[in-house]
Amino acid sequence: MQQLPHHEIVIIGAGIAGATIANEFLMRGQAVCIIDSAKGPATACSKHSYALAHPHIGKGSPRLLRLTRIAFLLARARWGEDWNQHGVFQPSKKDRVFDREELVKHLLDLELDEGIARVLDAQEAKRSCGLEQNGVWMQVGASLDLATAAFNLLKPHALLHSQWSTQITHLEKLGNSWVLSDEAGVRKVSANKVIIAAAMGSKPLAASMDIRLPLRPVRGQLSIFSVTADDPWVNRLPKTAISGEGYCLPAEQRADGSYRWIVGSSFDEGEDDLAERDSSDQFNREQAKGLLNYPQGNVDSLIKEDSFIGVRCVAGDRLPIIGKLAQRPGIFLATAFGSRGILWSALAAKLICAQVLEEDLALLTRLGLTADLLAALAPARFFAGALAAPSALGALASNSKPILPVASKAK
Repeated sequence: MQQLPHHEIVIIGAGIAGATIANEFLMRGQAVCIIDSAKGPATACSKHSYALAHPHIGKGSPRLLRLTRIAFLLARARWGEDWNQHGVFQPSKKDRVFDREELVKHLLDLELDEGIARVLDAQEAKRSCGLEQNGVWMQVGASLDLATAAFNLLKPHALLHSQWSTQITHLEKLGNSWVLSDEAGVRKVSANKVIIAAAMGSKPLAASMDIRLPLRPVRGQLSIFSVTADDPWVNRLPKTAISGEGYCLPAEQRADGSYRWIVGSSFDEGEDDLAERDSSDQFNREQAKGLLNYPQGNVDSLIKEDSFIGVRCVAGDRLPIIGKLAQRPGIFLATAFGSRGILWSALAAKLICAQVLEEDLALLTRLGLTADLLAALAPARFFAGALAAPSALGALASNSKPILPVASKAK
């Protein structure tokens, strides 16, 4: 009888989360095995070529705001050549009074200095980034091709083992090891430590260990539009990314004078359908008008070229789930990253590696990862005996819809 392959560390899921965590172990000289049901890395939501990265500066859970600052600093340091820095502008709500002092204080409270985020009025924004709107300019904001990044992280390495086209559906503790089996009950591998980084696939894997995770899918469709050189939209197209009610990337001019412009995305909570929808493209056209403050724009001029559809995974409280599963020693989770896979992957890699290797959290502590933030990330927050109730951890905070803090509505 053939002996079951055994590894010290196995990661289930080779999207941006699993790839980043695997690479962190490799950089520390640790052997790791990564397993995925696909033929290679980044085949689901991590195929995304247009992911946006910036700190969350809107209203919401204080823990979410503090965590995204830490995660952004880690992501910016990690991604190197893959970090396509073009800046991100977040406009103020159109129906609210612009209060510079309040916004400046808010950014200072978040420990975001002017090297990361600056409050601009409409004229300042026009000079700095070509957008005549009040808001916050995050000059170090960037976008990332997740698929390219994942492939780069999982380049051949003497300490990296991989099992592709392997669907793990069941985890069982036998002695001191976890045994991973497929849907036919065939045992594929055993490990001392298992990291589940499988987005929505994390839910049934946890269920196989009698653990219920409050995960929900959120379908998102990104639209790639073409704008002709002589269309009035051309005078409005952004040279930077914009994040608000939806987001867009800088428009790219082509040789014939036309522009390629990426706008997204729809937010279809509870849905996981990957078929293209005309209604989602139309939704993105309307979002484009709002992002550019161009209500008179003719949406028919935004000609659909292509789209990207992905299914994000969110938790009940909209915070990521990162850390050891105390109820099942040897199991670690990295899931529910929502629309912030770039940020949460960088944080998860540092935190989970430290926990698996039983290291201290000196680096993360210096960046501000306090005990309450660790508790806000930990899987234990959803189970009996957690240190805080979900409502105390930002149950109403969005992981995808930033809204700038503002003064009272204009009369």
